Order: sequence, then C-alpha cells, then structure tokens
Amino acid sequence: MEVTRNHAGQPWRARQREIVNRLVRETDPPTGSLPRITASNVLDDAYNARVGEVIDLAGTIGAILMGSGMPATATMDQVTAISGAYGIERCEVDVINTTIHVSAYRGPTSAPASTLHTVRTRSMDFSRLAAVDRLIGRIRAGEVSSSDARDELDAISSAPHPYKRWIATLAWGALAFATAGTLGASLLACTVSALSAMTIDRVNRRLNRHGLPFFFQYAVGGAIATAPPLALYWLSPRLGLHFEPTVAIAAGLVVLLAGLSLVGSVGDVITGAPVTAAARFFELVMMTAATIAGVALVLHLASRFGAPFVAISADGPPPLAELPARVAFGAASAAAYALACYAERSAAVAAAFGGAAGTVVFLLAQGAGLGAVVASFAAAVLIGLVGRLMERRNLAPPMVVSITGIVPLLPGLALLHGIYAILNEQHAVGFGSVLGALAIGTALAAGVTLGEWSSWKVRRRPFADRRRAHASRPLPVQRWRRGPSRKDGPLLRMGF
Repeated sequence: MEVTRNHAGQPWRARQREIVNRLVRETDPPTGSLPRITASNVLDDAYNARVGEVIDLAGTIGAILMGSGMPATATMDQVTAISGAYGIERCEVDVINTTIHVSAYRGPTSAPASTLHTVRTRSMDFSRLAAVDRLIGRIRAGEVSSSDARDELDAISSAPHPYKRWIATLAWGALAFATAGTLGASLLACTVSALSAMTIDRVNRRLNRHGLPFFFQYAVGGAIATAPPLALYWLSPRLGLHFEPTVAIAAGLVVLLAGLSLVGSVGDVITGAPVTAAARFFELVMMTAATIAGVALVLHLASRFGAPFVAISADGPPPLAELPARVAFGAASAAAYALACYAERSAAVAAAFGGAAGTVVFLLAQGAGLGAVVASFAAAVLIGLVGRLMERRNLAPPMVVSITGIVPLLPGLALLHGIYAILNEQHAVGFGSVLGALAIGTALAAGVTLGEWSSWKVRRRPFADRRRAHASRPLPVQRWRRGPSRKDGPLLRMGF
C-alpha cells in the first residue's frame, strides 16, 4: 500500500516542480543573440575587394557628421547603415569625439579590415550637412555605387559655400538684432548688438587665420560683445540718449554660445556615449568660461575707470510688443543663425518654423507660471518634433532645425546676470544664476532629444495602423465592362 502511494504521488510531485520552475526560472537568454558566421557565409573575392572602399567611405561620412556636431550614437548608426547598404554585414563602429574607428569582420581566419578617421576641424556648415544627408539617403536606398558615392562626397567636401562670407557676417548681425528683439530691447540696443556681433565675426575670422586657439577667440568675442554697449551707456547722458546695455550684451553672448555643441554633448549623455559626451561637455564649459572671462575683464576695467553702475537683472525689460512680435523675432533669429552657418534656403525656412514654434511654447509656458527650465524643456520638445517633420518634407536635416531652433532660448541674460553678480561680491546669487543658465541649456538639449524620439514613436504607430488596415481591407469586387469592338481590341476589359 505504501509503494502504491509513492508511485501515485510521483506524477503530482513532478507536476509541482514543473509549475515552480515555470514561475521562478528565467527562460529568455540573458543577452541579445550575436550574429554567427557559419561555413555557408563564404566571403568571396569581390567582397574583399570592396570592403576597404566601403568602410573608408563610411568613416569619411562619419567624420563629416561628427564635425558638424551630430551625436556619437547617431553617427555610429549612420556609418553602420552605410556599410550595411553595400553588403558589409558584420561592421563594428567606435566613435570617440575626434576619432572614428570602423572595422569589418572577414571571418575567423582572416584579419579584419579597419580604418581610422580623425575629426580635425569642427564647423557648422549646414549646406554640406544637408548634401551629405541626401547622399546618405541615396546610399541607403541603393541608388548609388560606392565609387560614385566617393566621387560625390569629394565634390561635396571641396564645394564652395553657397554664398559669400559677407552675407554670413550680415546674418550674424541679424541674429544678434533678432535675439535682442526677442528679449525686448529697443531699436538702438538691437542695432548696437548687431554691430558688435558682426565685429566679433570679422575679428575672430582674422584671428583664426593666424592659428589662435578657440579659447582665446571666445575670450576676445566676450570682450567685444561687452565693450561697445558699455561705452555707449557711458556716453549716453552726454549724447542725450537713454540706453540700457543689458540686453545688447546678452544678445552678443547668445551669438557666442550658439556655436557650441550643446545639443550634441547632452544628446551623447542621454543616448549612451559618456566618453564623447564628457569631452564635448568639457569643451563647452571651457569655451563658456573663456566668454565669461572676456565679459568679466571688460566689466572690471569699466568699473576701475569710473563707468556708471549698470543694474543687471536676470529678467529682461518689457517687450516691444506682445506675443506676435517676440515670435517673429524668434523665427528671425533661428533663420539668421541658419544663414550664418551657410544653410540652404529651404533649411532657413525650416529653421524659422522651429524657432517660432519654440518661442510660442516658451512664452505660453512662462505665462502659465512655469519656470524657465521647464518652459525651455517644453519648447525644445516641440522643436525636436518640428525638426523631424521638416525632414519628412525634405526641407532640412533634423539637426539643423534642432540647433537653430533653440538659439532664441539660450540663457544669455541669465549668464550675464551671474557674471555681474560674482564681480560685485554676490557669489551666491552669481553662481546660482550661472547654474541656472546651465540647467536651461541642459533642458533645451534634453528636450530636443526627447522630441526627436517621440517623433519616431508617433510616426511608427500610424504607419503600423495603416498597414494593418490595408491588410484587413477586403479585396475590391472585379467589375467587367464592355470594351470596344473586336476589331479595335479585346471584347472585355477588367477594371477596379
């Protein structure tokens, strides 16, 4: 009888162990599956002949993208996609700030093909970026061979700018003018800030020809942005003018801050490239510190020579007009920055839309009682969405809209307030304003990244819904209608 109970209980105990194992044990693999090259995946001579050309092309395109400020992870995705478009399936890409290493696996018995590219120059050239973006689209669509793509890339790299340098200088002045208008400055203050910005552009261009490091160029730019408004403020009582230099100086600081890779550095942190993010962010901090040093030097010398006290606050003066005027200034500043970076006309229009949208959301959020950081984040999310929308309309790459769209929202006034407070022994207020400006800049970059990600999610879901609706749609009923006579053709014709 005991033996019978034991035999009868064995299936039930086994069933209990099976149920517990299903509840406790993990069935999925701990990591993603890795591609495995088997004996059937033989690499022929044609593959070995083109692999070097393909990875060199992909690395060169990646260097151009990194030099234009694109985040490291986005650059890696583009380089991998280009290699895959030409049949290089197993390709590893490593991007670290100024270097791009591309390696193609050629089997366990062959050495990998690899290439290393260095990002030697970094400049905002939106026309070149747009041309490279179109070339990448054609490569991924299979419309151009690797040799033809190399020839087109060489032509893009050696092509002149779409317009002359003096037009870009005027665009820098228009950027400062519109930025000052966005902050609510008078016509005189807008004009002074525009003249200062054009002077910064010409002087730094001349210094760059002599090889002066960028750190000192930003320091010179900060001094030039501060000196003319302070000089006019000093002379305004004698000239019978009423001039406030605060917004004019802040507009010059925005012009200098606009050239820094804020979106790329914070985007690298968010998307998982900490080494490149640390390098870019440290560079951003150093260039900002150089700008602060130039501004502080001029303010200190002005106080030593008896210049009148300047009351600088974190809030701008009352605007010239209501919301429409400030939105127009925001759109103009984004478009002017796009033109200053040699953008095409369609890209300048797209940048204007992004700047206007971001300014509207920022002003509405501040009117609703939100802080500057939250309002900047909300505005940047919309700018990221607009950037992807403009990409779908083939107007501009999304990075162009993202970088230009946040320009009207850069915290130049808060940074100036912090500098002035520190110089006047108000360290708590000063460092608080500087950290607040840093928080606003981080919120802008993070909002742009979230907006671009949200655009991909919103785009995929309607596409999947339309595809399912198309698959579930019943087939149309075939209708037969009488055609022409037999002498002219077939008697019956099928139509849908």
